[in-house]
This record gives sequence, structure tokens and C-alpha cells, in this order.
Amino acid sequence: MKLLRVGTAGAERPALLDRDGTLRDLSGLVPDIDGDLLADESALARVRAAAAAPDGLPALDAEGLRVGPPLGRIGKIVCIGLNYHDHATETGAAIPAEPILFFKAPDTVVGPEDTVLVPRGSRKTDWEVELAVVIGRTARYLDSAEEALGHVAGYATAHDVSEREFQIERGGTWDKGKNCETFNPLGPWLVTADEVPDPQALLLRLWVNGELKQNGTTADQIFPVGEVVRYLSQFMTLYPGDVINTGTPAGVALGQPDPKPYLRAGDVVELEIEGLGRQRQELKDA
Repeated sequence: MKLLRVGTAGAERPALLDRDGTLRDLSGLVPDIDGDLLADESALARVRAAAAAPDGLPALDAEGLRVGPPLGRIGKIVCIGLNYHDHATETGAAIPAEPILFFKAPDTVVGPEDTVLVPRGSRKTDWEVELAVVIGRTARYLDSAEEALGHVAGYATAHDVSEREFQIERGGTWDKGKNCETFNPLGPWLVTADEVPDPQALLLRLWVNGELKQNGTTADQIFPVGEVVRYLSQFMTLYPGDVINTGTPAGVALGQPDPKPYLRAGDVVELEIEGLGRQRQELKDA
């Protein structure tokens, strides 16, 4: 299923994109697309039944309708740094022996076509297309990558916007370069795991002002999705509605020759992951 949330920010309603590409209203079946839904097998069964016979769901006019983040009430966003071989190479970083972790606050999440704000004082705002993993079952101390994949509800396209000066040159952890407002566009869809048989076989692309910058595949991940979920479960409990951003392939501004083409107000970033939908953001000054 392709689940999404539409409407004005803070007042989104749950929806479904049916097999014919028609947007269908789910608000008569479930209150939201969130961790409570993903953990409720009976509610998910109702949604699956409706998806199989979508004519019973009201159609929504998509014209001019904002698409919000496909997941509401996100618990936590755990991010994996330097998780692609080619990205580690382009930045001159050593291949990590264990996953590098940092966090993004849920309030960084915006819709896939919402404005991204360049922070005040920023000189090095960068782009990163990423596969987002959405947790559907509580995960703690998992024994294997195969078991871990059974705790995944679905996948989405994420844009891990980053301010490299704040992240790398200002001391401390990476988090202050990752948590500026609007720095995690998510969506358009939450695609359920049954429609993504192999999360290590997805193409990722990103364009800046129409120029292709990133063109990678999740097959290049150093730590595959199942291993990432298993590993995280040894250090923290993952709950339904938690999100994991799994890293970015080569092609970011940080890895390019000087002068590096960091983002500025007026730039347009477009990104997509095979089968998971496309985003478009115009940048403005905060």
C-alpha cells in the first residue's frame, strides 16, 4: 500500500493512493497514519481490505492539495552517517567499523514539497537523499537482520538536509548541523514493506536546479537495512512510528571540489527513490 497524509500542516488527513493512482480518503477508517496504526493489526487489516476494493473509499481531488509527511506523531528519528561506500570515499572518510549514529528531532519533518529554510548564518547547507525505514513492531535486542526486517512497517523517501559548518566545524556532535527547522522532508508516501521485497535494490537520485547530483543504489550500503535495525535494537528500543534515515550515496556538495556548490535561497532540489515517490523543495532564507 501507498499511505499518505494530505491537507494543511498540522491538520493532515490519512489517505491512500490506489493502484490506479486515485487518491482515496482513509479518515472514515483510521484517525491517522502513525505508530498506533502501524502497531494495530486489525486496523491495518481494514486498510488493506479497503485498498483491495478502493471504490468504497471517497476519492479526493488532488489538485492543489498539499501532501504532508506520510507519518504523524513520529517518536524518534535515528540517522546513520557514512553508510554508503561511495559517499565515505568521496568525503575521504574511513569505512566505519560500526554504524555512526545521530538523531534528528521529529519537528524537523515537513512534507515532500514544503519549503526548506536555509538557516541564518549558513554557508554550507547540503543535500542528502536517503531511504527512510519506518518501524511497525517494537524492536529490542533482536538476534538477526532477518528478524529485524520483520519489524519494519514500510519505507519512504527522506531528504536529510545538513549544514556542514554547523555539523563539522563548530565542535561537539553532528546534531546541530542536522536539526535546523525543515531539515527532514519526508514522503510523499509510506510504502508498506510487502511492496518493497528487497530494500537493498532501490535506486536513489537527487537533482539541484535540474542537474543530477546523486545517482546511487541501496546495494552500496555498508550496513544494510536489516543489520541497521538489528544493531540499533541493541542500544535503544525502537517503537512503532520511529524512523531510521539510512544514509546517503555519493554526490553531496561536501564531496565536490572547491568552491563547493552548497545550497542557497532560490535553489530547487528534487529527489526520488525507486517506487517510493518524488520530492521537490524550493529553498528560502530562514
